[in-house]
Amino acid sequence: QVQLVESGGGLVQPGGSLRLSCAASGSIFGFYRMGWYRQAPGKQRELVATVLSGGSTNYTNSVKGRFTISRDDAKNTVYLQMNSLKPEDTAVYYCNAVNLRTGIYWGQGTQVTVSS
Repeated sequence: QVQLVESGGGLVQPGGSLRLSCAASGSIFGFYRMGWYRQAPGKQRELVATVLSGGSTNYTNSVKGRFTISRDDAKNTVYLQMNSLKPEDTAVYYCNAVNLRTGIYWGQGTQVTVSS
């Protein structure tokens, strides 16, 4: 059973930056897709960004040009670099991994708060 552990969240002022990390307890080499989702209070969880095993990335429109997702298979870690943060980016951010054979995995979430 692979476990995903997020870190890097916190409080940041508007315009600031944070880098989230998602460390897997096992190899992420077999994960077809890894990504980040977020859930703001009173809202549904939404997809933020994904990266495929081949390196292709996808972003929701609201974060394009500001966020960058990357994966380091050697370190079993996925990152989300978040720049030019806005108050509307405030949410709990969850790491997600999809293995076509064994299923879908979620981390426990990390809080990101953008406020002055």
